[in-house]
Amino acid sequence: MRGGAASLRVLLEPAVAAMGFELVDTEFSGSGRQAVLRIYIDNPEGVTVDDCAQVSRQVSAILDVEDPIPGQYMLEVSSPGLDRPMVKREDFQRFAGEVVKIRMSVAVLGRRNFTGRLVGIESDTVILEMDNESFDLPFGDIEKARLVPQFK
Repeated sequence: MRGGAASLRVLLEPAVAAMGFELVDTEFSGSGRQAVLRIYIDNPEGVTVDDCAQVSRQVSAILDVEDPIPGQYMLEVSSPGLDRPMVKREDFQRFAGEVVKIRMSVAVLGRRNFTGRLVGIESDTVILEMDNESFDLPFGDIEKARLVPQFK
């Protein structure tokens, strides 16, 4: 994909926002005929199948004109689900107090995987409480972060 996920976000976010949705994340996986571009959208009232279809048509038109991804791929638009990806700094503020799972691109204190209660984000540091300890995780080194569904 030319330019990567950041340029894809810059391309699509204004159109998705104009439709009343938040662009949560984009994922590109596979290759050749198995390539898939997944776009996760959200809205405070929730996301319906019709919402996904509407956003899919708009995004598809933009992608056809701009052609940021060479070759064939399938476009999927869906809600982020209960294990919502956390990508932006705002996500780490918004979901403070929730249980999250974080995978680091580089080891912090000898480990790359952390699951605990999110305290929040200060400057470029995500603060996580885990096993009665506080961990300072560099935001720029987070490879993947997701909410952990809590069932009561």
